[in-house]
Amino acid sequence: MKRILRILAALTIALTTLNAQARVYNQAELDALLAPIALYPDPVLNNIIDAAQYPDEVMDAAGWSRANPQLQGDTAVAAVQDEDWAPSVKALVAYPDVLARLAESPQWLADLGDAYATHGPYLQTTIQELRARAQASGYLQSDANQQVYQQGPDIVVQPVYPNVVYVPYYDPYVVYGSWWWPAYRPVVFRPFYARPVIVTRIVQPARVAHPVRVVREPRFTVTPYHAVPESRRMPIIQSPPRVAPAVTQPAFKHFPVRPAPSANAAPVVRSAPLSQSSHFSRAPLMQAAPSQVSQAPVARLQSSGGGFHWKHKG
Repeated sequence: MKRILRILAALTIALTTLNAQARVYNQAELDALLAPIALYPDPVLNNIIDAAQYPDEVMDAAGWSRANPQLQGDTAVAAVQDEDWAPSVKALVAYPDVLARLAESPQWLADLGDAYATHGPYLQTTIQELRARAQASGYLQSDANQQVYQQGPDIVVQPVYPNVVYVPYYDPYVVYGSWWWPAYRPVVFRPFYARPVIVTRIVQPARVAHPVRVVREPRFTVTPYHAVPESRRMPIIQSPPRVAPAVTQPAFKHFPVRPAPSANAAPVVRSAPLSQSSHFSRAPLMQAAPSQVSQAPVARLQSSGGGFHWKHKG
């Protein structure tokens, strides 16, 4: 019985550990985790993602870098070749400023490693979305230190000279525009000066997050930013959409209108005006002689007693 209980306890602990390692991050958490490093050059970015799998070694490498502040680039990488660290951790020793920022955020570094262990290449899809936002805002462009170009569906960031690497500092709340996840905030590294680092010893990480396209519905549409001089800017004029005329039935019947008469048409003969005394006949009235009119009897209405009667006046 005790043996069975021990086996069940061991299985419970194993399942708990497995669930803890297989934590699933939502999109908001992935955006916040990758926002501080998504705009770094691809060689540095891939090494950071892989080195997050070994947070203890990153802490040791950061301590070594603080103890040797005069070493960077190829000199630092050559000095740590005998260390028992992952290749990606050894490669980050070339960038003391970046390594120090990773060590200053241990919880963020551990979460980044867990997210890579769970989601793997999908992190590159999130990185591409973040780069697209920064490019649309005008903060991710080619300059004297880096080249930003499109390679198929991906946005690539590479040093202008392969052996001279600049790691830029930027504020995630500025380069991506207004932050779109109020409940999840990205880490903001302590500012540092972007200085050139000479790296000729290429150290390939054990696991590189190659770009893999994941089929899903896009969450936004991005228009690449292109700087336009003030003298060439034109007003935005949009023509209204065409609307088909509405077909309605007439409320009443229209009678045809007779055309106006031309100059050569025959004159129109108008009839005599109607007499004011007659409203029903158009025939001319016969006028009586004045003597007959004056002698015609006139009927008057007079009252007598309680009623009225007609009286003829001769």
